[in-house]
Amino acid sequence: MKKVALITGAGQGIGAAIAKRLHHDGFAVALVGRTLDKVEAVAHTIQNDHGDALAIQADVANREEVFAAVQTTYDHFGDLNVMINNAGVAPTTPILEVTPEVLAEAERINVGGTVWGIQAAATMFKRLKHAGKIINASSQAGMTGNPNLTVYGSTKFAIRGITETTAKELADDGITVNAFCPGIVETPMMNEIAKQVAEKAGKPFAWGMEQFAKDIALKRLSQPEDVAGCVSYLAGPDSDYMTGQSLLIDGGMVFN
Repeated sequence: MKKVALITGAGQGIGAAIAKRLHHDGFAVALVGRTLDKVEAVAHTIQNDHGDALAIQADVANREEVFAAVQTTYDHFGDLNVMINNAGVAPTTPILEVTPEVLAEAERINVGGTVWGIQAAATMFKRLKHAGKIINASSQAGMTGNPNLTVYGSTKFAIRGITETTAKELADDGITVNAFCPGIVETPMMNEIAKQVAEKAGKPFAWGMEQFAKDIALKRLSQPEDVAGCVSYLAGPDSDYMTGQSLLIDGGMVFN
């Protein structure tokens, strides 16, 4: 029987790349997103490649919807082995312009969505009486400060802390919790960030991207598939003895 992975934010970018990679790794995949037609399109691509994929509409900021998505995944596939809390938003707001609304939305989706995903997955793993893997999306911006990313960075630093804490809490149940920390990835969300940064500076889009790319040791932006390779390792058996870790996959921006 195939192992089953659930990926949130799977309708585009990194989440879609993770879903396709895990399909190639032999997983059945549940794809969760706020916009059903986006996750359905990714699911159809996987199904057309002879894969097992299920599209589910849910908002990760809503705890009940996250628990329902996990239940739907189990009802459809008969199991759950890996939970990937990938969904997120990335506001680019200078500190003096941060509003309660901007802060609250990022915390609801990025932090809340991660907490509810961990809760729902761990509850299911315990119910099924088997081990499981939980993988959270942090960021290079969760390792070091980036101008204009106070809100986004704060949520990604928080996710690293949540990863470490829950790894200790859930270890006795055979549940590992790790995170991945991408750098500058060419995705629709990253393009929007670069566009906003450029517009605020009165510069062209290419200038905005260059502000992020110039400090990468490997001198190229990441592709979603680069990140999916890291998640593949965390989802597979080679990482069974790893928990509480946040792996940088940023092309050489932050060095620990």
